[in-house]
Amino acid sequence: MLPFRLQPLLLALLLSYPAFSLADPVNNGKAGIPPVQISGNTEISAIKPIPEVNLWNRIRQGYGIPDLQGTLVNSQLNWYSTRSDYILRTTERASHYLYHVVEELEKRGMPTELALLPFIESAFNPLAVSSAKASGMWQFIPSTGKDFNLKQNMFQDERRGVLDSTDAALTYLQRLYDMFGDWQLALAAYNWGEGSVQRAIKKQQAAGLPTDFNSMSYLMPKETQNYVPKLQAVKNIIGNPDYFNIVLPKVENQPYFASVEKTRDIDVRVAAQLAELTLAEFKELNPQFNRPIITGSADTKILLPADNVEIYKNNLSKWEGPLSSWTAYTVGKSERIESIARRVGAAPNVLKDVNQVPANMMVKAGSTLLIPRTTRSEDNDISQLVVDHASLSMTRDDTRQIYLTTSKKDTLGSIARRYKVSAEQIKDWNNLKSDTLKSGQKLHIEVAAASAKRDTGRAIVISAARKSVALNRKTKKITVAEARLAKKHG
Repeated sequence: MLPFRLQPLLLALLLSYPAFSLADPVNNGKAGIPPVQISGNTEISAIKPIPEVNLWNRIRQGYGIPDLQGTLVNSQLNWYSTRSDYILRTTERASHYLYHVVEELEKRGMPTELALLPFIESAFNPLAVSSAKASGMWQFIPSTGKDFNLKQNMFQDERRGVLDSTDAALTYLQRLYDMFGDWQLALAAYNWGEGSVQRAIKKQQAAGLPTDFNSMSYLMPKETQNYVPKLQAVKNIIGNPDYFNIVLPKVENQPYFASVEKTRDIDVRVAAQLAELTLAEFKELNPQFNRPIITGSADTKILLPADNVEIYKNNLSKWEGPLSSWTAYTVGKSERIESIARRVGAAPNVLKDVNQVPANMMVKAGSTLLIPRTTRSEDNDISQLVVDHASLSMTRDDTRQIYLTTSKKDTLGSIARRYKVSAEQIKDWNNLKSDTLKSGQKLHIEVAAASAKRDTGRAIVISAARKSVALNRKTKKITVAEARLAKKHG
C-alpha cells in the first residue's frame, strides 16, 4: 500500500473541523503536535505548525499566570478599555521591544504576559523616571539596579538599556517566583519588595488566613493593590481586543532591532547619521547613553533597526571624519567651567548643557567633564578606567564676579592677597599669558559671596556704579557723575 499523502485542501478541511485541533489539552491549551491518525494503519507524526506571523498571537498563546478576578480588576479594566488612544500609543511604542522580551521569556520558560509588565511600569518608555528615581522600561531603582549589575555612571545608565534591563528584570522576576511559588505574589514583590510580601505572608499565616494575592491585598499599599489587577486588565485587552473595540497595531513576529558591537568612541549624533536615523529614532533603542558620546568598549553594543544594520556598516566603512568630538577632563582645584571653556575655545553654556550642569551650580574639583577634543587628543579614546570611575559632583554656586581696573601699584600678587585667591587663578580667569599687569588693565575675579559682601574697596564701588547706570538706562536718566564713573571704569 502506497503511503498516504495529505493534500493541502484536505489539511485545511481537517483544521476547520471542530473536533480536530493541534492544541494539546495536557499542555494547558498550548500548541502541541500529537500524532494524527488518518486511517486505521497510517500515522502522520511530523506535521509542522505554520509559523505565527502575529506577535500578539504568540503572546496570547504563552499566557500562563492564573487569571485574577475581583472588583479591582474590573475597575482597572474599565479604566484601560475606555482609553483606546492611550492603549494605541503604548502598544505602538512597545512594538519596538516586544519581540526581544518575548524571546527572552520563552527561553526561560516564563509566562509571556510578563512581556506586558512594562505597560504598567513605564508605558514602554525606556526614558521614564519615577518620583522614587526608578528608571527605564522596567523601572529599576538605583539600589536594585546595582544588585543586578546594571551599570550607572556618568556615561551610561543600563537601567534604561533595552538588553540589560530586560535581562535583569526577568532574572529578578524568576527569583521572586522561585521564592513565593506564585506569579501574582512575585509581581506584588516586584512592586512592593520581597521583604514586604514575606512579612504579609507571615502575618496571614499567624492569623490562619490564606496567603494568595486577593486574600492579602488589604495589607498592601494602594499602588501594589492595583499593580497585579492592572496587568490582568491589560492581559484581558490584549487577549481579546475586538471585544473592547480596540485595534492593536500590527507587530510582526520577527526582530525589530539587531545589535552592533563597537570598540571606538563615537558621538551619538554620528552613530545616528551613519545608520541614517534621526536622533530620536536612535535614542529609542539606545536610551542608556547619558552623554553625547558612546564610549568604546569590547562590551559596548548599539541597537539599530534590523533594516539599518547594513546601512550603518557600509557608511562606517566609508566615513573619513572623526567618530567622536569629545574627550574627558578632570576638574582641578578652584577651576570653573567658564575658565575651562575659555581654554578649550567653547562657550560655557555648551559645556554646561553637555555635562548637565544647572546654571546655578558649580562643579567640584575631581569631577569629570566632557570637553571638545583637541588635535592632541583626537586619536585617544576615553579610557575604560575613566568611564568606570567618572563622577560629577556639584555644589551651589555662591561665588560673585568682581570687575576692577588695575592701578600703577597693582600686581598679581597684591590683587590675589586682597581677594584671597591665587595669582594663577587670576591668570586663568583672565586668560593672561604674563605675570605683569599694566595700569588700567581690566580684570575680573571670582570670590565667595561672603567675601564680596565684606569688601568695601574700589571694585565694589565700581560694581555699584555700573548697577546704578544700568538701572537708570531703563528710564534714560543718567547723571553726569554716573556717566563719568562708568566711562572711567569701563
